[in-house]
Amino acid sequence: MTQTLDRRLGLSDAVVVGLGAMIGAGVFVAFAPAAERAGSWVWASLVVAAVVAVCNALSSARLAAVFPAAGGTYVYGRRVLGPLPGFLAGWGFIVGKTASCAAMALTVGLYIWPGHAGVVAAAAVISLTVLSVLGVQRTATASKILVTLVLAALAAFVLVAWLGSGDAPSAVAATVPAVDGESGPARVLGVLGGAGFCFFAFAGYARIATLGEEVREPARTIPRAVILAIGAVIVVYAIVLATTIQVLGVGGVAASTAPVLDAAHRVGGGAVLAPAVRIAAGIAALGALLAGVLGVSRTTLAMARDRHLPAPLAAVHPTTRTPYVAEICVGVVVAVIVLVADVREAIGFSSFAVLIYYLVANTSALRLDRRRRRLPAWVPVLGAIGCVVMAGSLPWSSIAGGVVVFVVGGIVYAVTRRGAVAPGVASQP
Repeated sequence: MTQTLDRRLGLSDAVVVGLGAMIGAGVFVAFAPAAERAGSWVWASLVVAAVVAVCNALSSARLAAVFPAAGGTYVYGRRVLGPLPGFLAGWGFIVGKTASCAAMALTVGLYIWPGHAGVVAAAAVISLTVLSVLGVQRTATASKILVTLVLAALAAFVLVAWLGSGDAPSAVAATVPAVDGESGPARVLGVLGGAGFCFFAFAGYARIATLGEEVREPARTIPRAVILAIGAVIVVYAIVLATTIQVLGVGGVAASTAPVLDAAHRVGGGAVLAPAVRIAAGIAALGALLAGVLGVSRTTLAMARDRHLPAPLAAVHPTTRTPYVAEICVGVVVAVIVLVADVREAIGFSSFAVLIYYLVANTSALRLDRRRRRLPAWVPVLGAIGCVVMAGSLPWSSIAGGVVVFVVGGIVYAVTRRGAVAPGVASQP
């Protein structure tokens, strides 16, 4: 008999988990490559990314309400589209998000103790894995603390930047991005490329769906939590982007590797504000890392239940009611990765894999009958089109890496499918 998880998360817990996943290190770095690709049209990139993210979120929310089991799109794809699409979505999510977790952990190390980033990253992973094993309620409480600290630092940055006295703009701030002088089609491609970078700053809302088996009244709570979380994040991102452009200019944002931190250095009170922003970025990366461990471990649990992964990974702790074996294994793998490799420049395939994940989610939502979907058909259609367009706008190396990930996944599926459980059996709570 399948061991189930306990429903311990209420609406505020689910919202905070989503906020913690989305307001991660991305808000501190994602606007730079977006501005470099889109130039002065970076606002259009943010709008495109937000629209696609909202469509994906609505589709994911409805699916999570209909199928309130751990595993997210892996479960939805299997139940609606068939075993192979569901497996590929789950496989891409686990591989891609494991790399993302390693990158977030390294970000923590680089902000907190740059000279020993790997050791700090491994310690952060182990600590958060232990916290996750102790119970999802404790994890939600930790997310609340992390989100509160990050939002407080961002609020201070915004207030000081708009109300304080800033220094004179630098030469780099006055620089116009090269894309601003290009033709219309090139500008459109730049906007889509910029949207790809902005989108991944939104991508954490899926964590709420992957926790579907641990949310109270999922049919009611999950859709509300997803909408509240992504709505709040859109407002925060728009304000932060406007503030960094106000201080650095579009050219300055595009030229920076950490635009929020650079802007904090330039405004009045920068001597105090910049260290606060640096700490907030490290804390935000911790929040994203924690949400990532939750999401990957729950998808691992679901795939183990269906015997696509080793069965022991489906074990649920009798006291804490958490998938502790999956969580420990995910934590160990990420900790080893950050100690032996620098994955920050090698996770482009993660972006491709996540977009395919949401493509499966939108397609699954579209296949639901109207009574269960409760959404206009154009919502998942627009979300699916957005995923395809943004995936195609990624650098060729990211696309190639993503294709390799899914080819390997297809091989694993071929090896494990004979012993796998039929869709709709083991995945149910």
